[in-house]
Amino acid sequence: MPRIPTVARDASAEEIAECLDRDGCVVVERLFDDAWCSELKRELAPHVERAPTSIQSMNEHLAETGASDFYPGNTKRIPGLVAKSAAYQALVMNPTLLGVCDLILKPNCARYQIHATSALIIGPGAEVQVLHREEGPFDYIAMPRPNLVLASMAAVTDFTEANGATRVVPGSHRWPVLRKARESEVTAAEMPAGSLFLWMGRTLHGAGANRTNEWRFGTFLSYSLGWLRQEENLYLDVPPDIARTLPKELRRLLGYGMHAALGYAEVSV
Repeated sequence: MPRIPTVARDASAEEIAECLDRDGCVVVERLFDDAWCSELKRELAPHVERAPTSIQSMNEHLAETGASDFYPGNTKRIPGLVAKSAAYQALVMNPTLLGVCDLILKPNCARYQIHATSALIIGPGAEVQVLHREEGPFDYIAMPRPNLVLASMAAVTDFTEANGATRVVPGSHRWPVLRKARESEVTAAEMPAGSLFLWMGRTLHGAGANRTNEWRFGTFLSYSLGWLRQEENLYLDVPPDIARTLPKELRRLLGYGMHAALGYAEVSV
């Protein structure tokens, strides 16, 4: 069985980045305390309550790309988390996470940015998600290329193999593009609530099947090089009137600001 490296909450950014470079993934155990998990669940509760358990509309949107079954059923997906939760903002600004971004992404851009945000709550009966790479939309950029994306999943509840913990293929960030994973090469990122699972943009991964009667609650957060198109349209999900209320550094991470000559606007935020 392939192994996912695990480090303690006080691990340095250098230690975490070393695991990512070597294995393509790493779990930082209990980076956040129970109070953070409770507060995030409280802040997102109204949005979770309203969210449909089917995300057929997202699959219909993706149908033109041939990925009409990308999102499994029995799953609630809530985007735009920066505008919905102060606890999630604390995740975005976590010093350890930003320190890892400095090491993985900063060498190839003037500054990195938030790439996508969402709560992914997998319910009983949800099926396994197809293995994919966060950098898939950028396959137009020929290899070899720099690291484009760093992704993470924070466990708001315990993640187990049975309740749909993220499936990952350690080492696949160094594979040829067309190589397929064997089932024996896939493992589950099991971790207690408050832990953070990180993986490289080229690491194969996907949500697991939920064979329990409980809902698995996680929040996804990724960062990308500042000169790339973001996966989430954060200027709609966090519009200027909301962005103006946020700290300057968080606004910059959202993409409000220029990257060299890119991103100018008449309106200042």
